[in-house]
Amino acid sequence: MAISMYQASIPVFVRTFGNLSAILKKAAAYAEAKKIEPRVLLDARLAPDMLSLTRQVQIASDTIKGCGARLAAVDVPKYEDNEASFDELQARIAKTIEFLNSLRPEQLDGSEDRDITIPTRDQPLKFKGQVYLLHFALPNLYFHVTTAYAILRHNGLDIGKMDFLGKP
Repeated sequence: MAISMYQASIPVFVRTFGNLSAILKKAAAYAEAKKIEPRVLLDARLAPDMLSLTRQVQIASDTIKGCGARLAAVDVPKYEDNEASFDELQARIAKTIEFLNSLRPEQLDGSEDRDITIPTRDQPLKFKGQVYLLHFALPNLYFHVTTAYAILRHNGLDIGKMDFLGKP
C-alpha cells in the first residue's frame, strides 16, 4: 500500500512537535528546580554563531506550518516570532499543531507534483511537492528539533532518545 502525502507529513509533524512540547515542559521544570533563569536556556546555543533554542523552535514551526499550507494550497499562517518564555513557545507549538490538524487528507493527497516555491532572501527555492516534503521540509524539521534537543541536553537537561522519539 502506498503512503499518502498527508500520512507522510501531518501526523509526523504533529507527533514531532508533541515530543518537542514535552521536552520543553521538562526544560521549564528543570530551570525552576535548579533556579536557572529561563532566558539562560531560551537563549542558549551550541556555538556562538548558531541560533538560540527559541529560534530553533520558531524555525521548526515555520517549516511545518509552511509545508502543510503549501502542500494543501492554502495561505501560510504568519507568526510574529516574538516568543520570550517557555509558555509562549508552548503556545506557538499548540497553535502550529492546531493549524496542522485543521488540514484534511484530501487537501494534501495528490500534491506530489504541485509546484512549491519558497521565498528566500536571495532567490526563491522551487520544488515539486514530494521533493519539498521529503528532501527539504522533513530534514529541516528534524535538524531544528534535534538542535533544540541538543541545546537542552548540553545544558544539563536529563533527556534521552525516547524523549525525542516519543512513546510508540
